[in-house]
Amino acid sequence: MLDDRKTAILGAVVQEYIATALPVGSTHIANAPGVKVSSATVRNEMAVLEQEGYLMQPHTSAGRIPTDKGYRFFVDHLTMPGRLDDVATAQVGDFFSAAHGRLEEMLHRTSNLLSHLTTYASVVVGPTASTTTVRNVQLVGLSPTVATLVVVLANGTVESQIIEFVEEVSEARLSAAAVHLAKVLCGSSISSLIAMPVSGDEQVDQICARSLESLRRSSSDDHVYLGGTSSVVSSFDAVEVVRDVLEALEQQFIVVSLVKDILDRGMSVAIGLEHGVAPLSACSVVVAPVVVDGEHVGSVGVLGPTRMNYPQALATVDVVSARLSRHLGES
Repeated sequence: MLDDRKTAILGAVVQEYIATALPVGSTHIANAPGVKVSSATVRNEMAVLEQEGYLMQPHTSAGRIPTDKGYRFFVDHLTMPGRLDDVATAQVGDFFSAAHGRLEEMLHRTSNLLSHLTTYASVVVGPTASTTTVRNVQLVGLSPTVATLVVVLANGTVESQIIEFVEEVSEARLSAAAVHLAKVLCGSSISSLIAMPVSGDEQVDQICARSLESLRRSSSDDHVYLGGTSSVVSSFDAVEVVRDVLEALEQQFIVVSLVKDILDRGMSVAIGLEHGVAPLSACSVVVAPVVVDGEHVGSVGVLGPTRMNYPQALATVDVVSARLSRHLGES
């Protein structure tokens, strides 16, 4: 544990580096609020902080910059609880008050809102269709051996799948299958249905079983929405870092696994290699769960450089996750 003076100096270095992205010198820190000691004393303390791994000196004649360990100490011990300013809070409130229509569009716009408020890349992971209540089911014949299955969910999502049959199916049997599927699925979630009850008609049962199998495969997919990737790219000077970040963000499974792993570990902030994704080692991630009726149904978060403004990012993510949770619960 650092003493009060080292704590104040480390906090001042982190805040200055977040604001300027330039190595911080002892003269500037000596006049920072809460420090008020000589430049020589600051230099000595900064040297100790460097030896202990909280700061590093990029060049011999340069000032110091925080390490991941320094940012972690700042987040855990120095940061006052962030508060979203009144203008941003009003923006979030107005956004969700006006949010209507398809869930996919609303989640996509939520990711853009997060990115706009923080200037970082944003990620929104929405509820999977498998856990959402089914409102309506339709089977529409395209040909004697092909049909479209359309499922409307209670959260506004519409799932559609092309179903192919080995044998030709009459319109009457397709209609009977649609009626049976609706009877079984409506008012329940896809994941809660262990097996499709028989209807008494073998071909109808085959149609229903094939439809349910296709629906289960598609409904287990995560709905992931990214925003502001160009914003986070501008935070890095090195071309190879930009390339690594973009390549990682393009791979949806990496993003979903990253967010899920951070939340599973009970963390709200992962700094540098703490999140375990090497291509994003220059980044930090701030996340919060989306909870409806006590159930974790999704996540929101932002990804930015390790020198991100942590108090503001934490406050923004918390407010947006709370409002999205409430919106999904009400809808």
